[in-house]
Amino acid sequence: LVLATQNPIEYEGTFPLPEAQLDRFLVRINMGYPELEDEREMLRGQRQGHPVEGLKQVVDGTVLTALRQAVADVHLDASLEDYILKIVSRTRAHPDLALGASPRGSLALYKASQALAALNNRDYVIPDDIKQLIPPVLGHRLILKPEGQLRGRTTARVLQGVMDGVDIELDEPTD
Repeated sequence: LVLATQNPIEYEGTFPLPEAQLDRFLVRINMGYPELEDEREMLRGQRQGHPVEGLKQVVDGTVLTALRQAVADVHLDASLEDYILKIVSRTRAHPDLALGASPRGSLALYKASQALAALNNRDYVIPDDIKQLIPPVLGHRLILKPEGQLRGRTTARVLQGVMDGVDIELDEPTD
């Protein structure tokens, strides 16, 4: 498990990751700045030392294995698989993108959707799970063409346009 932070302003001494390495991160989340009181709590909480120094185990290995299996058992309907595949496929053919999402992106969206459903105490994925996760799971996997950047396009806008252009065709329930 790797968690990484990136300062979007100061790059001295750091280098952008190549696409192949970015593709290995499950999600990319922009956290922004904390609220004033949250930042005050952070300052006070680190007065005596860093919180990492006091970390303790929070889950037993057998429990973790069971949780991983519970996520893997979350059902994702074939119609939602099709939705994921259509979204990813459209990124690959989008005129503003030099690089669309890879098969690793499809798998990441699938697995993250299962995890989100499990966190919401469901044993099935709903369309909103996938829609919520498309930007953080796929956004960092896309590369805009320079001409798209010059026209003011962003990966977020491209993804929103792709999402708007793909309907979810749910299977009819059978009795």
